[in-house]
Amino acid sequence: VIHQVKDFSLNLSFFVFLELHYRACQRYRYQLASLPLALFCYPIENMLTINKLIIASLAIASSTVSAFPAFVSSSSSYLQQLKSSSSTSNLKMSEFTLDPKETAAVFIEFQNEFTTEGGKLYDAVKPCLDKVGTMENGPKVLEAARNAGISIFHCPISFEKGHNEISDLPYGILAGVKEGEAFLQGSWNAEICESMKPSEGEFVVKGKTGLCGFKSTNLDFLLRQKGVKNIVLCGFLTNCCVESSMRSAYENGYKVYTVKDACAATSIEGHDATFEHNFGMFSIPTSTEEVVAAMKA
Repeated sequence: VIHQVKDFSLNLSFFVFLELHYRACQRYRYQLASLPLALFCYPIENMLTINKLIIASLAIASSTVSAFPAFVSSSSSYLQQLKSSSSTSNLKMSEFTLDPKETAAVFIEFQNEFTTEGGKLYDAVKPCLDKVGTMENGPKVLEAARNAGISIFHCPISFEKGHNEISDLPYGILAGVKEGEAFLQGSWNAEICESMKPSEGEFVVKGKTGLCGFKSTNLDFLLRQKGVKNIVLCGFLTNCCVESSMRSAYENGYKVYTVKDACAATSIEGHDATFEHNFGMFSIPTSTEEVVAAMKA
C-alpha cells in the first residue's frame, strides 16, 4: 500500500499516508468484507489506532487491492491540494502588509564565515549566493525594516575555543563545524558581515550554539517583550538553521515569512528543494521585493 501511495506522490509523508488510508477505510468499510469492520470505526486519536490502521493496510495490500484504485482516483484532487500546500502558501503576496509594531526581521548568521571571501564556508555557499542574490537582498530587507521601524534581530552563532559546546563525539553538520573550528568566538570569521552590521537599538541574539535560533537563545523572550506576532526570516543555511528556526517560530505561534532570495544553502538544489517542499508548510514563502513592499504599506 505504501508503494502505491508513493506512485502518486513520492513526497507525501507517512502521516499523510495514514490520513489518506483512514479516509479510504471510511469510504470502503462496507465493501471490504474480508476485514473486521472494527478496524475502520476509530478516529486517529492514538498510537493504538494507528497500529490498527497499519494492520488494515497490510490486509488490504494482500486481499483487497482492487478497492485502492477507486480511492486513488477519488482522492487525486485532495492529494494535489496537499502537494500545493507544501510548496506554496495560499496567501497572495499582494494581500499582506506588515504592521511594524507587531513585526520582527530576524537575520540568521550573516557572518563572515558564510558571507565573505576568506570565510571557511564561503566557497560552499558562493554558488547559491551568486544565483539567488542573497548578499544584495539581505541588506535590502534590513534597510526596509529600519525605515519602517520594525524590530530587528541579528542571530549569529559562535563557539568558544575548542568548541566544547559541541559533543566530543559529534556527527552531522556540527561535526564539520567543530572539526573545522568554524565560527570561533572573537574571530573575524564569526563577526556579522559589514553590509549587515547591527545599528544602535537592534538586538543581537545571545546563546546560539546549535541550529535553531530559538533553542539555546534568548530570541523568543526578546520577541515576546516587543509584542512580535510576525517574523520575517532571512539567512543561512536555508535547509539548516533557517529551516530549524522557521519550524520553531511556527510552533511558537508566530506568523513566519521566509524570504527565498535572502537566504542561501551549500547547494542551489538544496535551497530550491527546501522552499519547494518544506517552507510552505511552516511559513509564507516570499521574496525581497514582496516583503519590502509589505513593510512600506
